[in-house]
Amino acid sequence: MSEYLQLFWTFAQVGVCTFGGGYAMLPILQREVVDKRGWVTAEELADYFAIGQCTPGVIAVNTATFVGAKRKGNLGGVVATLGVVFPSVVIIVLIAAFLKSFAHIPAVGHAFAGVRAAVVALIASSVLKLGKTTVKDVPAGCIFAAVLLLSVFDKQLEAAFPAVAFLFSPVTYVVLAGAAGLLISLARKGGRGK
Repeated sequence: MSEYLQLFWTFAQVGVCTFGGGYAMLPILQREVVDKRGWVTAEELADYFAIGQCTPGVIAVNTATFVGAKRKGNLGGVVATLGVVFPSVVIIVLIAAFLKSFAHIPAVGHAFAGVRAAVVALIASSVLKLGKTTVKDVPAGCIFAAVLLLSVFDKQLEAAFPAVAFLFSPVTYVVLAGAAGLLISLARKGGRGK
């Protein structure tokens, strides 16, 4: 039972940092489940982030489910998921109850501006950490650069090519990147076999 409580508590602590959405949690997830507890490796966590991006829901919630399931099976996945969403539910209920009362106060607006700036830093930190563990060679660097460019210019590409606008989405990028990685791996094995 204590491992389930540890799962819940760990992900509840991560869930408190929900400002800015799931991406703001990524560096905290890495610190908690890779660096501190060793529940997964950095590579596994990067895989969970990629799968979590492709599946419905918030990336951090999906990742918590994957980590919990790896650690303690299906029940572990449920416990980790409940842990990561519990603080959000409590915070949202409290904010909803009192937001009208203090939303107009300038200090509140400034506080939220500060939180948004911190979120950008957390996301940048997560990108740098993920980059170190996943972009290890030239082909991975090329895939990274291609997806980055597609992501930056996706709205312009959608406007320029409306018939295939559905292709310019994160899900498509992850699937194509996975296919490219597989093809590169097969090509390397084929080259070694000759």
